[in-house]
Amino acid sequence: MRPLDGITILELARVAPGEFCTMLLADMGADVLKIETPQGAAEDDRRAAFAFVNRNKRSLALNLKAPEGQAIFRRLAATADVIVEGFRPGVMKRLGGDYETIRTINPRIVYCSLSGFGQDGPYRNYPAHDMNYLSLAGVLGLIGEPDRKPAIPLNIIADYAGASLHGALGVALALFARERTGRGQHVDVAYLDTTVSLLAATPNMRYFFSDGLAPRRGGGFLGGSYPYYAIYETRDRRLLTIGCTEPWLWENFCRAIGRPEFARFARRPDQFVRSANAEEEAARREIEAIIRTRDRDEWYELLAAADVCVGKVYDVEEVVRDPQITHRQMIVEVEHPRHGKIKRRRGGRARSSDHASADDRRGRAPPARQDQTVRRCAQAVGHPGRRAPRRAAAGRAHRGSAHRARDERRGDPRPARQRHRRVADRSRLSGRKSRRDR
Repeated sequence: MRPLDGITILELARVAPGEFCTMLLADMGADVLKIETPQGAAEDDRRAAFAFVNRNKRSLALNLKAPEGQAIFRRLAATADVIVEGFRPGVMKRLGGDYETIRTINPRIVYCSLSGFGQDGPYRNYPAHDMNYLSLAGVLGLIGEPDRKPAIPLNIIADYAGASLHGALGVALALFARERTGRGQHVDVAYLDTTVSLLAATPNMRYFFSDGLAPRRGGGFLGGSYPYYAIYETRDRRLLTIGCTEPWLWENFCRAIGRPEFARFARRPDQFVRSANAEEEAARREIEAIIRTRDRDEWYELLAAADVCVGKVYDVEEVVRDPQITHRQMIVEVEHPRHGKIKRRRGGRARSSDHASADDRRGRAPPARQDQTVRRCAQAVGHPGRRAPRRAAAGRAHRGSAHRARDERRGDPRPARQRHRRVADRSRLSGRKSRRDR
């Protein structure tokens, strides 16, 4: 049994950080239903099959701008455990699915809102993306070399380490609290808030609040100016990272390159904010000349054997061939209902000894866009035990569905219509169109 088995989550993320948040919860056993807009081309569908953030989920196309779609969503929410939404503040209220509305029909709901600046404050309605949050949080200004513009990192910090991970943690803690109180709650996660929180945990900020010493770009012992924490070019014009912030590991490095006297340039307490001085920079340049005498892989084998913190700067193609990556099954093959066997990255979740089976590691392939609906949606629109009609799932009126559900409850089998619906359902699963859908 996985930790979140039996937990149902409705996802209205629209962007990858929210999808990554719910993917982490799906990996732990939650039944995640993606609510998507009823549109998309075949090429979008093919690419969605390889989308890392969509694995282990189901998919439902629902037009939340239509009253019928909003009604379906509220019926789904009435029995859900969690809702994760990634709209700007106020959008879900206009769509009739905000926390205050949902809690009246489901007091146990855990409702997580992921937004750029949170549900309140002067910036709450501003649009922004990862780089904007990094700049406002003071992170971007600290990345890169001191005499150049800041280096723009991948959207890992604010989007994923910030919003995604804090969102997943917030949902898990709210579910834990619900076991004690019996009540759900609103989890408000702001990309900017989480980025500021992450920056505050870095060594660069250690003396800012106590002594007012502000870090600067390229400064501090993690800025790349010191010889023990730097990127070096090798003879084959590839790159190698050295990260020996502990004095004993730096001594190992110095002995391995034949310069044991450089051990005196180990990290010191006064280097949290300042950049390397002239003598320290000269030592780094001398080490650069030494590293250029061998190829990258040769240095890696030598230094790893010497117990040195060393890494090869990989291209993406090299990552998938790395023996550690393949041993840990970070790249796996899964079966997709439309596209056959596909390769994707395995999740980086913590591995629990209670559910670390091979099947758990591979998981389920990402759903096709506008995939088949689940039984719960079928019940919500009045078709117990059957899939929801396509037009109703898309949020448009489907005349007669309530009457058919009533007839079925009264025992009227209507064989011809039932056969037609079963054919339509099988056609949707196989990707073919039935006569009714053409």
